[in-house]
Amino acid sequence: MFDGAAGVPIASPASPVTRGAVISFQPDSAAPRGIAIDRRTLLRGAILTAGALVVTGCHAGTANAEPTLRLAVIGRGEGDARLLFKSAGIRPEGFRLEYSEFQSGQQVVEAFNGGSLDFGGMSEIPPVFAAASNIHSFRQIAVQHGDVNNQVVLVPKGARIRSLADLKGKRVAYVRATTSQYFLIKMLESVGLSWADITPVAVGVSDGAAAFSRGSVDAWAIYGFPIQRAIATEGARILKTALGFLSGNYIVSAHVDALADPARVKIIGEYLTLLRRAYAWAATHQDQWAGIIAEDIGVPVAYVRDQFARRSAVYELRPVTEAAIASQEEVARVFAKAGQVQGKVDVRALWDDRFNPIIEKAL
Repeated sequence: MFDGAAGVPIASPASPVTRGAVISFQPDSAAPRGIAIDRRTLLRGAILTAGALVVTGCHAGTANAEPTLRLAVIGRGEGDARLLFKSAGIRPEGFRLEYSEFQSGQQVVEAFNGGSLDFGGMSEIPPVFAAASNIHSFRQIAVQHGDVNNQVVLVPKGARIRSLADLKGKRVAYVRATTSQYFLIKMLESVGLSWADITPVAVGVSDGAAAFSRGSVDAWAIYGFPIQRAIATEGARILKTALGFLSGNYIVSAHVDALADPARVKIIGEYLTLLRRAYAWAATHQDQWAGIIAEDIGVPVAYVRDQFARRSAVYELRPVTEAAIASQEEVARVFAKAGQVQGKVDVRALWDDRFNPIIEKAL
């Protein structure tokens, strides 16, 4: 079956480190040298998971209960696996899916470290900060490759900002330790600016939306369905997409305890096959999928169709490759150069390629 590790050895979860990171709506004029996750942050992660919306399934604790795979969902719309599976008519057989909602990949890392998740997706960025903080509670088992044009810098309706260079001296909101921080750094570099040339404002997704709506920030580096909502409801304008700045690689990860359990390894393999089927359905039912997403996030379907038309790629599941590892190593290098993490960060140790045969198998 799938219980033989073809990838890196599995390490035990690291002890919590003592440096903390607080994400709040404050100018980030003195950007931290690194984001670590301390005991308070881990507790917050556990609370986030406990309070998250559980959609279906239950933990296998009774005599006849089916085994449960605990999964993370970040945001709504196109990235919501619950919605995708329901729309495609895909259901697991022999196991249940239990979903918890998070606003960012950093929260997924916190939940992994708290032991409350088996499986979750995120961008390349949160694992870099996790590795920098000596957190090894999960392994990266696949690549979810997809659109980067749904990651943008937004400016308000009527803003005089017309180019990336116009961001100099402006208050720019972003979500720390996510793609939005990474592509913002890269965009600034592309026009000869640095992190010190703007007033970075680290906020969560919901707080960022509120700050952008009330005019507390001049621009917003953001991803996913808030883009369509801000355009549809507030007349926001896309200043720049992340095309050319992001790889399009989003990381599929599993907890080390799940990977040490042959039964859960088998379930994860089966789930990956279901996920591939779901992506194939979405690619061949784009109009139907656009209408479902529009209803889910509360915007006219025309906005979702426009976003689909601008996509750099449709979503697909890819195996672990040297190119994928090298891409994340480049992300770590950029953050180190920008002073956001300390020294060289080893992300290679986080990868596990045991599921490659399942991902490469024809459907």
